[in-house]
Amino acid sequence: MLDTTMDDQVSAILTEFGAALAAGDIDGTVAMFQEDCYWRDLVTFTWNIKTVEGRDEVADMLRHQLAATKPSNWQIANGEAVTEEAGVVTAWITFETGVARGYGLIRLKGGKIWTLLTSMVALKGHEEPLGSDRPLGAKHGSDKHRPTWAEERDAEARDLGTLQQPEVLIIGGGQGGIALGARLRQLGVPTIIVEKNARPGDSWRNRYKSLCLHDPVWYDHLPYLPFPPNWPIFAPKDKIGDWLEMYTKVMELNYWTKTTCKHASYDETAREWTVVVDRDGSEVTLKPKQLVLATGMSAKANMPKFEGMARFKGEQHHSSRHPGPDAYKGKRAVVIGSNNSAHDISAALWENDVDVTMLQRSSTMIVKSDTLMDIGMGDLYSERALRAGITTDKADMISASMPYRIMHKGQTELTQKMRERDATFYAALKKAGFWLDYGDDGSGLSMKYLRRGSGYYIDVGASQLIIDGKIKLAHGNVKEITEDGVVLEDGTVLPADVIVYATGFGSMNGWAADLIGQDVADKVGKCWGIGSATTKDPGPWVGEQRNMWKPTHQNGLWFHGGNLHQSRHYSQFLSLQLKARMQGIPTPVYGIPQTDHLG
Repeated sequence: MLDTTMDDQVSAILTEFGAALAAGDIDGTVAMFQEDCYWRDLVTFTWNIKTVEGRDEVADMLRHQLAATKPSNWQIANGEAVTEEAGVVTAWITFETGVARGYGLIRLKGGKIWTLLTSMVALKGHEEPLGSDRPLGAKHGSDKHRPTWAEERDAEARDLGTLQQPEVLIIGGGQGGIALGARLRQLGVPTIIVEKNARPGDSWRNRYKSLCLHDPVWYDHLPYLPFPPNWPIFAPKDKIGDWLEMYTKVMELNYWTKTTCKHASYDETAREWTVVVDRDGSEVTLKPKQLVLATGMSAKANMPKFEGMARFKGEQHHSSRHPGPDAYKGKRAVVIGSNNSAHDISAALWENDVDVTMLQRSSTMIVKSDTLMDIGMGDLYSERALRAGITTDKADMISASMPYRIMHKGQTELTQKMRERDATFYAALKKAGFWLDYGDDGSGLSMKYLRRGSGYYIDVGASQLIIDGKIKLAHGNVKEITEDGVVLEDGTVLPADVIVYATGFGSMNGWAADLIGQDVADKVGKCWGIGSATTKDPGPWVGEQRNMWKPTHQNGLWFHGGNLHQSRHYSQFLSLQLKARMQGIPTPVYGIPQTDHLG
């Protein structure tokens, strides 16, 4: 009876909500929200990825967007039960707009809307050919000289980029470009992905030898084709590379290997790009309408410029170019940095009989992998979650439904639980001299990732080597590099035969500067971060990842990146924005924030 009562309550609220929207009654609609409310929209109302906070912002968004959106048919999603916990009623919902079908999640407090997530699922008349709508494949009947599937694919691959121009050009063929390419393929958007490496997956294969995923398999599926049930929880880099190569082929992506982008420019009148690429030694000019930089968050290396680097007689390189430990047995290595790559590389060097010192220049958040999997992710991405009916798609939506403004509160509670569980571990790290932090506000790893994309290590073994003194620790800033080592500002000398600069990566708009021009990069501004005014995430508050997966201040320029989870989840919304533009569907964008930071 309680469930039925809650269903009736939510249905009545949705009916009232829909009626107020249909009548254009913005005041009435806003009155249905709490004062401290949050509406996160993934494309449906704003043609943007945008969170509005508080009644005033809800009202402003609706004044700009409601008439064009034409929302209707608000209902509890079929087969989904309304739930209640700690006074919060939660329901999965469906709805429509004039041009799309939507899915979302609503949370109610005291009968009023606290959080609302609205997301675009499909454009009407342009649905993906899935399930019962899948293509027949075989061509039944008889026709003379009809081409086979393989012949048609060969012709498409030959002609796209020469006889036919792509609608979308994706620069970067890693996980982000591949996931987006797969979505666009299903939506019928002619797309070319260009990749500098020789094979799909090489962006993984070419990284340091010990690299593996630190996120679990349930978090890392690609669209349409999940990993098989016997796939390892943490896949090694070469296995991921092979999966991406296979995926690219079976998803029929137009993927140009050994191709680099030389220059791109945008014609505001023609509303198209001119992009010159080098395709395996041949220059090709492409004319896409939309340009997506999917070069990744870990592609623009931050290589420091320390005094004396040119005189170092050993080998030195950024972590992104680290070949692995095999060539350094018996040598002395200094790894500058203390985040994921620094730990992975240091551990692999120690395993291969290298005398390794990690130079820690600032504090780092550490979380044990098994603790993170249990406390941090287990309720959403795990076998436990699947048994509870939380699929990967549902987990993605639950994650997306929590506004960034209040997300840190829940993450702080989870981080505190992790600290309590692993108190002995943290005490041992501190005793070893490791500089620990738990985020500026104690909100831990997830918020650090969203705010700055750095500053943490998911421990898979290196921390114990630090505790045991097998990986040596040094602290401070570099004064200079000498012929045979690193000198710190306090005068400490670290002898070295090899130096690894695990110094992180720059903003993705650096690629826009390289390929298009500094003026465009500056117009667009910094990528990543939410404006939290915490370390490396300067304010003002933005409330969404800057410039990611949504319109920017440069027409026709988009950024797609992040981990495998984000590549999967947000490729859906980016692909629908691109498809709508190809079809000429009006896409009035609301809420592109001003550019406050250049990179």
